[in-house]
Amino acid sequence: MYISEIEIFDFRNFQSTKDENDEAKGCTIEFTDGVNVIIGHNNSGKSNLIKALDLVLNFGGSKKLEVDDFNKNMTIADLINEPPKVKISLSFSESENEEEFSDDLVTASTWLTKLNSPYSAKLTYIFYLPQKEHDEYKKEMQLIASDDIENYWLAIKHQFLRKYTSKIYSGNPEYKNVVDSETSKKIDYQFLDAIRDVNRDLFTGKNTLLREVIDFFIDYDIKNDAKIEKKEQQKQIAKKRKDFTEEAKKLIKQLQTRMESGKKEMLSYASDTGASFEKSEPDFEGHILDTELYSALKLIVKHETGITIPATHNGLGYNNLIYISLLLAKMQKDASGDYLGSNSKTFPILAIEEPEAHLHPAMQYKFLKFLYENNKEKAKQIFITTHSPNITAAVNLDNIICFNRDDKGKLNVAYLGKVFGTTETDSKAYVQRFLDATKSDMLFSKKVVLVEGITEQLLLPVFANYENKSFEDEHISVINIGGRYFKHFLKLFDSEKPNTINKKITCITDLDPVYTIDDDTKNEKCYPFEKRDDLVEFKECSNSLVDDYAESKHPNIRSFSQQKGVGKTFEYAIAFENLQTEVFIGEKIANKVELKKLIDEYNKGKTLDELLTIFSSRGSENNRIKNAISASGIDTEEKKKHLIASRYLNSLTKGENAYELAQILQTNLEKDNPVGFKTPTYIKQAINWICE
Repeated sequence: MYISEIEIFDFRNFQSTKDENDEAKGCTIEFTDGVNVIIGHNNSGKSNLIKALDLVLNFGGSKKLEVDDFNKNMTIADLINEPPKVKISLSFSESENEEEFSDDLVTASTWLTKLNSPYSAKLTYIFYLPQKEHDEYKKEMQLIASDDIENYWLAIKHQFLRKYTSKIYSGNPEYKNVVDSETSKKIDYQFLDAIRDVNRDLFTGKNTLLREVIDFFIDYDIKNDAKIEKKEQQKQIAKKRKDFTEEAKKLIKQLQTRMESGKKEMLSYASDTGASFEKSEPDFEGHILDTELYSALKLIVKHETGITIPATHNGLGYNNLIYISLLLAKMQKDASGDYLGSNSKTFPILAIEEPEAHLHPAMQYKFLKFLYENNKEKAKQIFITTHSPNITAAVNLDNIICFNRDDKGKLNVAYLGKVFGTTETDSKAYVQRFLDATKSDMLFSKKVVLVEGITEQLLLPVFANYENKSFEDEHISVINIGGRYFKHFLKLFDSEKPNTINKKITCITDLDPVYTIDDDTKNEKCYPFEKRDDLVEFKECSNSLVDDYAESKHPNIRSFSQQKGVGKTFEYAIAFENLQTEVFIGEKIANKVELKKLIDEYNKGKTLDELLTIFSSRGSENNRIKNAISASGIDTEEKKKHLIASRYLNSLTKGENAYELAQILQTNLEKDNPVGFKTPTYIKQAINWICE
């Protein structure tokens, strides 16, 4: 059995809606059987989801809510008409390959909503104002007569919240069958919040957690030996306890002998103060059980050198892992029918909030790997909330649930594993493989810009600054996907399809014009000025993405590229539109002297022929450019721009020059009188669109 779904009505930032029949519908989130990793930007509802689970499953916890736990996106008319309430329903489903008449089915027998296999069950938490209080409530609300909604919430807080009550119903909530205490005790819900003091919660046997774990695992070699029958196990453990008690008696005897003389002096005060009377006087005796000595044990860390240090001297992250391991050991203990009999838990659930708060990336990865490999043994279902791209990169797409809220606060829940159909296994495998810690950032940011390479990734935020925009303020991530692999990643964000992440996506891509010389020749990359009469075909754009996601073609995805017939690549556009300055010519660029001279002579109004004499004739590529420029039928002024842009493009080593150019342009922008630099037109359009 596993929790397959939660439906939340008006709890914190989970707002219910009305369907076509005016019936209330809550926010529904589906879960997988096993590990569930919930991600999303701040205030998207991740922590509130864990709290909602806690309200239903943690039967030992408080069920009382505060006024701020209600969803406050209500009108005054709503509050006057009906008192607010919170409702949280958990749906359970039969696990794959679950044994017939399993312990899970027995536990959920009174929760069932569907008897046939695969069975279904439900638990529903409701926090509400009893019906008998409704008349008084409406009367008081109508008397407020204010346009300030906060006055109505204050009245609820001070006059009616104390009258609210909570119930947990099993099965169909309409039948109002309160869950029975016996089956509720079978659920073991453990929650680790992001802010926790593990040094307070463990490390000595006085602590309840450590005592319980030690008591379960003491004599584990006997308890866990399947070759020994239960009665024989009990007999052997009883003998060990007896032997321990006999040895302990010797210790007590030694202690009493050492105290004999001092005891007489110490207890003489009892006679003087009158504590001894009617022939009675204080004395000392004692015995020690093995369980009483647990408090003498302290958790230490022992290094291979033999040095030991108290666990309290560890780093917080290391101690958190120790704490979690002990908690999992406790869950194993609580699920042991041999140890606890009918009091054992049958449905252990572990919820962890932001494990990255105390773990560095390598430890995060190892921790997630451990949970994957051991979740069925220690916890039947695990829920993790995180902001960490490292954790997201370490888990399968099928286990990721992504929360995203639009500007109006509406929640979009995406299930990354369900985005890809049965015929799209290649795309799913590609995204899974390349969704590393860097690219995973696209799942957390509010908006995303996808680019082909490192140059665009480094320069886009700088160009945004040139346009008086800030990607940081807008929570925009620029993701380098390393080529033309947009189609795989875009499937995650296609809002026209179910289970996707509905956020604004900009693709910045190159036109990459190509030509075909003859019928036997494949498309070859070329320059935009190389259109000739003898070509079989000339494509001013070889990139289908440019047209597929052009303006108004898709609700949340838009592609931007250079002007057709003029553009080629990102770097080409930088030079083509900025020949009024040489600021973009860095010191590490090959041919920088020639390039600066070309730009200088261009700005002096030199002719094309004069520029061609400066343009190097070394190499076949340079001669190809010169010949194509000369033969081209485009405007002479445009030829000059293409000549310099093509020379600039072929002088770059992308990675190193990208870092230098980003630094140059940012430094220029910070000057009191910066040199005039123009953001390429299509980049400016992309920045304005994503920042709208």
